[in-house]
Amino acid sequence: MSVGVGGARVGVLVVAYNAASTLASVLDRLPATFRASVDHVLVCDDASQDATHLVALGYQTTTDLPLTVIRHQKNLGYGGNQKEGYRWAIEHGLDVVVLLHGDGQYQPEVIETLVEPLVAGEHDAVFGSRMMIKGGARSGGMPMYKWVGNKILTRIENAAAGMQLTEWHSGYRAYRVDALREIDFESNADGFDFDTEIILQLHEAGKSIHEVPIPTYYGDEICRVNGLKYAKDVITHVVKYRLAKMGFGGGLRSDEAAYELKYDSMTSHGQLLQWMGRRAPGKVLDLGCSDGSLAAEMGRFGHSVTGVDIAKFDGVGTRVNHFVEADLNVGLPDAVGDGFDIVVAADVLEHLVRPDEMLKSVAPRLLPTGVLFVSVPNFGHWYPRTRVAVGKFDYDRRGILDSGHVRFFTKRSLERLANRAGFNVRRCVPIGLPTEIIGRTSGPASLQRMASVVDRVGIALWPGMFAFQYLFELQPKAHPVPISVSTN
Repeated sequence: MSVGVGGARVGVLVVAYNAASTLASVLDRLPATFRASVDHVLVCDDASQDATHLVALGYQTTTDLPLTVIRHQKNLGYGGNQKEGYRWAIEHGLDVVVLLHGDGQYQPEVIETLVEPLVAGEHDAVFGSRMMIKGGARSGGMPMYKWVGNKILTRIENAAAGMQLTEWHSGYRAYRVDALREIDFESNADGFDFDTEIILQLHEAGKSIHEVPIPTYYGDEICRVNGLKYAKDVITHVVKYRLAKMGFGGGLRSDEAAYELKYDSMTSHGQLLQWMGRRAPGKVLDLGCSDGSLAAEMGRFGHSVTGVDIAKFDGVGTRVNHFVEADLNVGLPDAVGDGFDIVVAADVLEHLVRPDEMLKSVAPRLLPTGVLFVSVPNFGHWYPRTRVAVGKFDYDRRGILDSGHVRFFTKRSLERLANRAGFNVRRCVPIGLPTEIIGRTSGPASLQRMASVVDRVGIALWPGMFAFQYLFELQPKAHPVPISVSTN
């Protein structure tokens, strides 16, 4: 294999702490073909208390490897050491960087196996897995308690994150540097749980992660991982990630801009699509259409959809019949037209500074028999109430406290807003938590069903406290269609 295929610059980050007895051997064992084409090798000595730094400097004077040696003045931790190395890889314009441990736990001889898929552009990250070959980890000397712990944690992490990795805990990894550049690895922990956080970040960013089998070796190296603390930390990360996907907590930062479409009949999107399916095909205006995924589902019922949003997301032009790029905070542009049978404002009003002005501008666009469908998050839900009560109010990455929300609503406040804007409420339906997201993971379906049942019972008993959202059907007061208010 030629590592430099396509002109790719491949580097190796060797993280080393008290590795004086193994470091030179690890570097010697890099394959000759790899040594001939590698762009650079960076040894990061994390303030070792032995002669690791001196061994690295001595090796530098005699090797044919393009080698740089860095010694930290204070210990940065396993994750902190990686941050330093990935910053270096980005600053030096590398295309691929491989994480290699200086203690010899991972075999340098198979490094090309990790690099090849990245150089070929097939994946964004490649992880060496000791669990892919049945019995391989145990025959390589992995202690039983570590094997069992690895299996249990990996199962939990896969279920929470919706992934199917055979191992989350291998330290033998390779990344495309452009993928690292796009995630916020700097915000990760400095400890061993850094590796879990970076998996979640790559997964959330839609990056392709590939696994390759690697041999297992356990020698005389000292284990520096506090197993119980490590288990607690990684489980905390994946649970926070799952909760953030459901709208609770800040979770991971993400560049994701388009809203995720939810198909379940108990979600606002699912209920809205049921309403759309019961109406005759007509002319629809979708305000805040995002990437057009919801509009595409409306189109399946025969509706002709005009989408409006502040930015044109990839693929939206193929999902709507007509697209208008506009900032709804400054009103509806003339380009959207009028004579609509239905106007949809799904999760939009909470993003507007003057939602009342938007509602007033919608009425003239509707036909005499036209309706407006609106969904808004319920600020009266137990989650924001609790956050406020305990003095920990803050914005989340999505959900009721989405950082993009500038207005908050309850059922009554939206009804008052609609009335002032010249609308009557024909229907109002409380919507529960998006438990469908649990079902999109590899976790047990029973968990989703249980969460859904509990949520529905709560809504039935106390909708103001347990409704995650409200979905309204509104009609301008000037329209002659009889008004009937329903809560189901």
